[in-house]
Amino acid sequence: MKFCDGPRGVVCGVGKSTCFPVTMLRGATFDVELEERVGRAIGKEIRAWGGNLFGGVCINLPYNPGWGRSQETYGEESFHLGQMGAALVRGVQAENVIACVKHYAFNSMEISRFKVNVECDKRTEREVYLPHFKDCIDAGAASVMSAYNLYKGVHCGHHDYLLNQVLKDEWGFDGFVISDFIWGIRDTVEAAIGGMDIEMCCTIHFGEKLVKAVQDGKVPEEKIDEAAVRIVRTLLAFTEADDKEYDMSLVGCAEHIALAREVAEKGITLLQNEGRVLPLNKNNLKKLLVLGELADKGVIGDYGSSRVFPEYVITPLQGITEAVPENVEVVYYSGEDLDHARKLAKEADAVVFVVGYDHDDEGEYVTEDQVDAYTGGIGGDRVKSLGLHQPEIDLIKAVGPENKNSVAVMIGGNMIMMTEWKDDVSAILMAFYPGMEGGRALANIIFGDVNPSGKLPYVVPYKEEHLPQVEWDTTEQFYDYYHGYVKLEREGIEPLLPYGFGLSYTTFEVKDAKFSTDGQNVIAECTVTNTGDRAGAEVVQMYVGFSNSKVHRPKKILRGFARVELEPGESKTVTISCPFEKLRWYNEETNAWELEKMDYEVYIGTSSADKDLLQGKITIA
Repeated sequence: MKFCDGPRGVVCGVGKSTCFPVTMLRGATFDVELEERVGRAIGKEIRAWGGNLFGGVCINLPYNPGWGRSQETYGEESFHLGQMGAALVRGVQAENVIACVKHYAFNSMEISRFKVNVECDKRTEREVYLPHFKDCIDAGAASVMSAYNLYKGVHCGHHDYLLNQVLKDEWGFDGFVISDFIWGIRDTVEAAIGGMDIEMCCTIHFGEKLVKAVQDGKVPEEKIDEAAVRIVRTLLAFTEADDKEYDMSLVGCAEHIALAREVAEKGITLLQNEGRVLPLNKNNLKKLLVLGELADKGVIGDYGSSRVFPEYVITPLQGITEAVPENVEVVYYSGEDLDHARKLAKEADAVVFVVGYDHDDEGEYVTEDQVDAYTGGIGGDRVKSLGLHQPEIDLIKAVGPENKNSVAVMIGGNMIMMTEWKDDVSAILMAFYPGMEGGRALANIIFGDVNPSGKLPYVVPYKEEHLPQVEWDTTEQFYDYYHGYVKLEREGIEPLLPYGFGLSYTTFEVKDAKFSTDGQNVIAECTVTNTGDRAGAEVVQMYVGFSNSKVHRPKKILRGFARVELEPGESKTVTISCPFEKLRWYNEETNAWELEKMDYEVYIGTSSADKDLLQGKITIA
């Protein structure tokens, strides 16, 4: 068993592996085929390193976007998580590397991850927090990693209900369960009986203690037999699947680096473009001002277990400087003196702010005495605010109005509040943590060599209090059925930006919507036309509504998406289908899934906002 961590690439060696954008950016591509290609590239690099197990299929659902490690997952929507996670599983395992899906389950707090007990009702568990895990199991995932937290008073690494009853028995999972590092299990007998197959990575509770527990009659030998069979069967299946040679020339190769750049270009999301300021015409520029400390930093995400060490990282400043002609003067200033920044902005043809977070602000929680070992920051959850740092807000508000050609680039792993400053700049890009080639990808979008096509995998509210509230340092946390965009819609609250939103340098028209069923699937069809003057990509989204339900349900939820590339003037027919089983609700009284016989609303369009959707209905009789 040769474990390599993830999910940004292979966590192995210094100055070697390809560093892809974080998972949240990849979620913003809404491109399952692209994510499968990322999986194959990662799988190849793991094989080259000599590994056979990839611990990087992270699909936990953030209850609140302040979760520091939410950069490692695809977004706030369970259906989307399942589709993207399943694609990564398929890609990695296509290279005969075991994909490990994590962290099972209810893991979406960092500071309290070792002590928090998560509570929710059965419907929330089954409809919101477990479906994406099942999607990855159905895609063939051969390994599952348990979570540190407790669920209903039991550590997830000991959880008979989650590991034995649901995962292995109900879902038919035939791979192995592995604990999270060191503290993933707390008790020998409880873990062995509860369904844990491998203790990772230091033997504390298994080993000789497990042998003695069997000898003392506390753990049945059958449990050991089952675990051994699961482990060996899985290892043999992958080891004997091929005899391909994977050499180190694959690690950080030109093809994988180009893929990392392509992913960044397809995930970076244009959120605002007043006066069509973007793209900037680099041939008309004489002086370009770049502001903000992050512009000159290679910010690729947190410094915990997911940290990849690439050969290089292209910063935003490097990417911009590389992209402009030699006669364009690029002026960089970190921005401490607001008066000086104003002066520079008045003299420039355009201003690019680079603001947001780094590994100090969010990421896997590393305690004070561990910092040196991780050569980085503390990380953890965003406990104080979901907005920018106050000096960055002050900088934008003071300097943005001085130059109408102003662009704010946000760096971060999840939703960043924008309400306070969005009107002080003309354009806004969400760049997430864009990987080793992020600076080049960003420059290609800013200067129009690439047309942005990312879509928000989360909602952006006007106020933080519109989101579920979390006590980040706690031993108890309740997860409600509603979060993210479905919460705002249920409460009738207009978001600042809806789920699935993203602008382009071209325009698209969606028309001729048709909705039907074939007895097993809901089918939505439409015609998408590029009505602008440049090639671009649109993400068509299908939602299903439940206004006729006998139980409380979301106004609508995502149940399909398709990315479509179009030349200027080109039209394509897009068809999206969703199986009926994805429309069921979980009846707590009968402990069974039920499909309601009723009329369902079906929507197709370009975001979750009603104004961006065409609506129809289908009947399941």
